[in-house]
Amino acid sequence: MRQALNTLYRTATALAACCLLTIATLVAVQVLGRLFDWIMMTAGFEPLGIQVPSLAEIAGFLLVGASFLALAGTLRNNDHIRVSMLLQAVPAGVARLLNIWVIAIALALVAFFTWNAGLLAFDSYEFGETSYGVIPIPLVLPQSVMTLGLLVFSISLLDDLVLSLTGRAPSFEAVVKADPIEGKE
Repeated sequence: MRQALNTLYRTATALAACCLLTIATLVAVQVLGRLFDWIMMTAGFEPLGIQVPSLAEIAGFLLVGASFLALAGTLRNNDHIRVSMLLQAVPAGVARLLNIWVIAIALALVAFFTWNAGLLAFDSYEFGETSYGVIPIPLVLPQSVMTLGLLVFSISLLDDLVLSLTGRAPSFEAVVKADPIEGKE
């Protein structure tokens, strides 16, 4: 089970990276197309008009995908911003209970958001909603990716809650980073 969950988290993080890579590729194509057109015009030729239609909109949808798909992986790698001053100031047993309480609240909130994001995606599918850009993109696509990212994040929070309730350290406390600047040596 542990291997399946870790594979799920890694897959979601890899999909987030693919979203970012796609954004970079589309922007590079757009910039190179403009540069090529400028060179053509400077040389006295007719520009080809190479561009990526609806680039800003597509990049926005991909950024949403990257942001939500990366939530579980970044939590498990202790890359979320956490304010732990209170946890350091109280005894270990109290800190453990506070951690469990915070994870449970986070799970409840994220599960609520997941459910509502799923309803939003279903409504967009049911009514055939599309974006307003040059390329009409069905809104169910980015909304489904957002819902998937939230679902994987919910699973990772439930995973950490179970670990905490059974007396083990949650993933974000158990991770050891090799980077001496960001983590432990």
